[in-house]
Amino acid sequence: MNPALYTRNGEVFAWRRDELNVVLAFSGMHIGDDGRIRRSTKAENLDEAMLRASRSHDALSSRNVHADVLKFCKAELLEENYFHAVFEAMKSIAAKIRYSSGLQSDGADLVQQAFGQSQSRPVLAINPLLTATDKGEQRGFINLLIRLFGTVRNPLAHNPKIEWEMSEQDALDLLTMASLIHRKFDSAYRYKSTQP
Repeated sequence: MNPALYTRNGEVFAWRRDELNVVLAFSGMHIGDDGRIRRSTKAENLDEAMLRASRSHDALSSRNVHADVLKFCKAELLEENYFHAVFEAMKSIAAKIRYSSGLQSDGADLVQQAFGQSQSRPVLAINPLLTATDKGEQRGFINLLIRLFGTVRNPLAHNPKIEWEMSEQDALDLLTMASLIHRKFDSAYRYKSTQP
């Protein structure tokens, strides 16, 4: 696995490294881009081992992508199906808002009902809403969520995969954005419940 032996065929190196990493994951090891073996935590099952060996796993790990994002799109990442991985990650955002707020709507309506500041206190807030800066951040977060649904989730839901190519780089960036949103949710303030 010396990378210098693969200077004319980097794809063979990557393929062999990935195949070896699936097996090595069960022993708590992996081969890095430099061809050297490193220690890691042991994989508990085949899906986990395969995900660790996938090309996107290292990138997602280095970005420390939120576990809830990966939970929703692990199967798609294993297949390197970036279109559907991003679609599932976007659905994870709406699911988390519903779970946290008790609301049942979707998309922009869900965001406005959960985070909107038209009422005296929203159901959810990403900060205590005490200062003008807090309120501005909340408005910006609302806009981000609405635009993310409009720009990514809605086209994915309505367009066939062959009409909207999703590159690995775009997928990694969008999964990182979904991760940021999940982290904001984790520390969100819950001001009122919509449940009886």
